[in-house]
Amino acid sequence: MRMPIVTGDVPILRKTAVRIRTIDDRIRNLAADMHETLLDAAGVGLAGPQVGVSERIVAVHVPADYLEEGQAEINLTLINPEIVTASGEQYGPEGCLSLPGIVASLPRAERVTVRWLDLNGNRQRLTATGEYARIFQHEIDHLDGILFLDKVIDPNSIKRHQV
Repeated sequence: MRMPIVTGDVPILRKTAVRIRTIDDRIRNLAADMHETLLDAAGVGLAGPQVGVSERIVAVHVPADYLEEGQAEINLTLINPEIVTASGEQYGPEGCLSLPGIVASLPRAERVTVRWLDLNGNRQRLTATGEYARIFQHEIDHLDGILFLDKVIDPNSIKRHQV
């Protein structure tokens, strides 16, 4: 079921989301609904708070060939994700489904290693670079009440357009 996306600089997006203690049917249904919402919105990542659920869950969907030709589709649900290592620096544009019509350039780590639980409760770990690393950092920030505009260094990089 498609869920409404929370927009604006509102309290639920500024709150630290709570850890998920039990991965049950409620969490699996939430994950399915988040993925449906993400696909419908044509985004690449969606965190629990963005659909009004202050829990540490993230849906990631990167279509095939999205970033480079021959790149496989990525479809993940991350429960209680955390960045365990980060290195390097990149500077580039980001947007957000919760702040429609706004794009800004900001710094992120070039490489991150993320760990999480999957929907079966199995531990997972992934190292991502470039745009993939940016996606994971952006979504995990949402779980900590951080919006991408908080990390903008040059306010002149903020661009607004009609949605």
